[in-house]
Amino acid sequence: MSTFAAVVLFVGVLAYAVLGGADFGAGFWDLTAGGAERGRRPRHLIDETLAPVWEANHVWLIFVLVMLWTAFPTAFAAIMTTLYVPLGLAALGIVLRGSGFAFRKVMVRTDQQRFTGAAFAASSVLTPFFLGTVAGGIASGRVPTGGNGDGLRSWVNPTSLLGGVLAVLTCAFVAAVFLTAEARRRDQADLERWFRHRALGAAVGTGAVALAGIAVLHADSPRLFDELLHRGLPLVIVSALSGLASVALIGRAAPRLLQALAVAAVAAIIAGWGVAQYPYLLGTHLTIADTAAPTPTLAALTVVAAVALALVVPSMGLLFVLSQRGQLQSH
Repeated sequence: MSTFAAVVLFVGVLAYAVLGGADFGAGFWDLTAGGAERGRRPRHLIDETLAPVWEANHVWLIFVLVMLWTAFPTAFAAIMTTLYVPLGLAALGIVLRGSGFAFRKVMVRTDQQRFTGAAFAASSVLTPFFLGTVAGGIASGRVPTGGNGDGLRSWVNPTSLLGGVLAVLTCAFVAAVFLTAEARRRDQADLERWFRHRALGAAVGTGAVALAGIAVLHADSPRLFDELLHRGLPLVIVSALSGLASVALIGRAAPRLLQALAVAAVAAIIAGWGVAQYPYLLGTHLTIADTAAPTPTLAALTVVAAVALALVVPSMGLLFVLSQRGQLQSH
């Protein structure tokens, strides 16, 4: 039952990485869109695309936290007492990002709009970076079982920094593909071309960092490296092929296909990490079974999680369908 709880937890991680990642990546392109006049139309498309759904994606983050502290309390305590700095900065980034996105729509003065817009855009880059360093600290075994690990070196290390940079780049890639598809759906050829070029650039950057990361993982996280080349290799290959296919077809494929390929590229590599990490939850020293809550707690949590997913998944699906059909636009 502990393995099942871990799988459900990881499904939440996947959902947040893909859906929340697309939102964070849109903020990256907002930040780099240029000045007020040059970046006006790309930012307008980002606003219209994000506005109906951006807040809903944090449901998955809440789901992950509840699953982690209830099903695996020892691991939760160890993570929170060791990686409190990047987790706190990520939480601050989420708050600033939401505030900036909401308030820049109602500000009337130019300087206020620039300030709130900068808060939204900058935090959209910093938040996935810090979340990526958290994943790197966990995967590289720098979170001790008893918690209270090194508050700096646990997340300022080669694997964590690699995770942070890859998180930002993959978010940017997914968002650029999604926004290319959205511009195509709206018959906005110039914006489609604008985001397509950025998707290609993000794909090249992500691939280059991933290749460089091979040496980083080999030196800093040898078990993770070995397992990625064995148990996780099929998923790594799926991720690479999906990413290449999305790049090759970005100029002519249907919007839904492009979005599906981008999602597959990100979801597969994260799933590969999960497969490579198994059966450990923390590094190579705390297994899923050792940190799991008592069986009655896991059984009750399984029922609650099933009910929650039965309510949330159809609701989120309906939200995205209505958004894609343009029935949630606010004027």
